Amino acid sequence: MDLETFIRRLPKAELHLHIEGSLEPELMFELARRNGVVLPYGSVEELRAAYAFTDLQSFLDIYYAGAAALLHEQDFFDLAMAYFQRAAADGVVHAELFFDPQTHMARGVAFETVLDGLERAATEARERLGITSRLILCFLRHLSEAEAFETLEQAQPHHHRFHGVGLDSSELGHPPSKFERVFACCHDLGLRLVAHAGEEGPPEYVWEALDLLRIERVDHGVRSAEDPLLLERLVRERVPLTVCPLSNVKLRVFPELAQHNLKALLDKGLCITLNSDDPAYFGGYLGQNFLASAEALDLSRADLTTLARNSLEAAFVTQAERAPWLAELESVAGLGY
Repeated sequence: MDLETFIRRLPKAELHLHIEGSLEPELMFELARRNGVVLPYGSVEELRAAYAFTDLQSFLDIYYAGAAALLHEQDFFDLAMAYFQRAAADGVVHAELFFDPQTHMARGVAFETVLDGLERAATEARERLGITSRLILCFLRHLSEAEAFETLEQAQPHHHRFHGVGLDSSELGHPPSKFERVFACCHDLGLRLVAHAGEEGPPEYVWEALDLLRIERVDHGVRSAEDPLLLERLVRERVPLTVCPLSNVKLRVFPELAQHNLKALLDKGLCITLNSDDPAYFGGYLGQNFLASAEALDLSRADLTTLARNSLEAAFVTQAERAPWLAELESVAGLGY
């Protein structure tokens, strides 16, 4: 089978996906019209033209502006279902969705509104598309520790409805240590823990996330390559890195995809997974990240199979859920050579 078909047929988990970052311009304008929200852009074309990001912050400015169109439960349902449909076409069997309640509560949208819409979409995706999912609440790191605690307090009555917590938004100047006490509380609640580290921030941020926040996966983590001792630890402890190649190029972490270090990290034995991050803004969903990376970095089909296997093994699911996906993976891999 051709490479694109092989990639699509590999069962995969997506572990680094900001659901607000899957808001395509067309849906953004549709929701804005539906809700009477005025966007700072006059058309879909004008908005897409603004996607010439110079760094993480330049992207976040547009990201938060677009989120203003999300107001009601139906909006969050429509957003998530649009993502799930694209994910199904890419061979995603399981997705772990980041959501940013602080972004919405600051605009007067209730926590329950966000959760109800996403949860309803997750149920429909499971029943209609065969995709299972988990929800991961993310704290915005550019906000204060006190605001994170306030968000956790509002979320606590619903903590059985989401599976874990993460840390996203502006990395530079906001080290993981800023949220050590919040993550300790989340750990005590039995939530799974992840955090963005080592994208724009230095390898020290990855150390902090591992040692102070006690995370189980590193989101991004590509700058770990600058610290040989850190790489040794990541291999030894098999800590998954949820790498987002097209995002890294769009935000200038790497000048072009051919210079990305994911192949080098994979060859060193790290548990690398591929993900799409904010696909509406960065030019591609999971299948496109696989295909573009394969072409730019000369990834073999064995490499692609390993990346898919890593994602399934790093997912926050039971072994009973994982086993049939792994069996299907080996079947597809065998046919694809």
